[in-house]
Amino acid sequence: MTRLIDLMPQYQAQFADLRDDLVSGLGTLGISTEQLRAAVAGANGESVIQLIRSLFGGLAGLLSNTLFLVAVLLFMCLDAVDFPARLSAVVGERPQVVSALRSFAQGTRRYLVVCTVFGLVVAVFDTLLLWALGVPLPLLWGLLSFITNYIPNIGFVVGVIPPALLGLLQGGPELMLTVIALYCLVNFIIQSVIQPKVVGDAVGLSATVSFLALIFWAWVLGALGALLAIPLTLLAKGLLVDIDPSTRWMNVLLSDSPPRDEDAASPGPTG
Repeated sequence: MTRLIDLMPQYQAQFADLRDDLVSGLGTLGISTEQLRAAVAGANGESVIQLIRSLFGGLAGLLSNTLFLVAVLLFMCLDAVDFPARLSAVVGERPQVVSALRSFAQGTRRYLVVCTVFGLVVAVFDTLLLWALGVPLPLLWGLLSFITNYIPNIGFVVGVIPPALLGLLQGGPELMLTVIALYCLVNFIIQSVIQPKVVGDAVGLSATVSFLALIFWAWVLGALGALLAIPLTLLAKGLLVDIDPSTRWMNVLLSDSPPRDEDAASPGPTG
């Protein structure tokens, strides 16, 4: 974000030209030029910089939440050294709880591995595309696309905004539309077709459940909830569904794939 703020003053003239072109284009449709100029009078490079700075303030708040999360994870890592022994001690009395926690851990590891691999692939493609198109800071936007890949379903929308904005200022609407089109092509194939299927098979959640989980956890925890939507959903599923044999049938409804024949034929828990 700071690199983007540093670049914005260099595009003051381009921003003014785009504003004038917009006014002229709408003027040909019969809209009063004076009204249009009054409406866009406050739209300039400085206003865009102020908007980016306000977004940066929001990211600073996210960073503080992330540091808190890192501190919590540090203490959890310290406790995790002897956690397998604790699970072994209680497996005799609460086998369902131990099984649910192990399922949550395995699903989270699979999810992180899948998102990391696909995120690296998307980041490489996006960086090469931006470099070929001449968009400034292609490595930075490739890193952004890698991070936003951990946000299910809509992560690439967040990652395409800065390079699309720079493409608009660098080469006009044509370059911006080219950036958006190529981003959508790459991310649709990888993130919307291939990755959801692999993630669904890895964690046992359908695309619909993943999207609803994203909306819910983003509403509860904000941007941090969007990043942790799938792990938090796996934890909730483990504690609310997997922990009780009488509710495990819900996994069939939550899963991305239908049950296997042997699973469907297996008898349910007896009363």
